[in-house]
Amino acid sequence: MISTNDLKNGITIEVEGAIYVVMDTQHVKPGKGAAIVKAKLKNLRTGAIFEKTFNAGVKVATARIEKQLMQYLYTMNDIYYFMNMESYEQLELSSDIVKDASKFLKENLEVYITMFDGEVLGIDLPDKVELVITHTEAAVKGNTTNNALKDAEVETGFIVRVPLFIDEGETIIVSTSDGKYVSRA
Repeated sequence: MISTNDLKNGITIEVEGAIYVVMDTQHVKPGKGAAIVKAKLKNLRTGAIFEKTFNAGVKVATARIEKQLMQYLYTMNDIYYFMNMESYEQLELSSDIVKDASKFLKENLEVYITMFDGEVLGIDLPDKVELVITHTEAAVKGNTTNNALKDAEVETGFIVRVPLFIDEGETIIVSTSDGKYVSRA
């Protein structure tokens, strides 16, 4: 248990059966009445973000979140297979748990699987990944306006906007937070 006065960014709590990570807190002391704590929370199961107000000093349960380093192996029939790097045990995750992370998953990529009491909550990807371009259109001569971009499909099937000088077969670095081109590898 933790006091609402001690809530800080990154702490995970359990409220009414749901697991949240604290994104921001604000302590408020109104002119009259008791102090309150406004917390911006992210539901780790659904991804929903909302604000909740607690009375100052109230105790809330902390949620013990585990992160396991795992290696992505392959996908078969919308099931994603991961291997624990220490015990070599395999973990199978459905596409509804993997969600948007599938755009960046390639064989042997190391990711952290976030778990709470054995329940998989999600996947933490590295900040940037290297991906090979499998298809892109040739640059049109004369199309040299500032920051001219074209679509390129990478090995995972994801479409990335890249500069005109990037060709098929090249390896690029893509940001996993916004899916944007960063640089050549």
